Amino acid sequence: MALGLCIEYLALTSKDNPVSFALPQINNALDASQAAGSILIALNKGSLTPIKATRLMGLIDSYSPLLS
Repeated sequence: MALGLCIEYLALTSKDNPVSFALPQINNALDASQAAGSILIALNKGSLTPIKATRLMGLIDSYSPLLS
């Protein structure tokens, strides 16, 4: 019973939530750099958590090779 409650709690707390942050359109490496800068600014202002900022940076990083 207790184990089931722990698993249920972990499942509920680890669900991914949408991020309310608009990334600019990325068409080239300069755009990717500017998008990364906007993420860092939002992180600094407290608009994004470090985890969400890291995930967004990962998206930019994985998309960047496609721009070359």
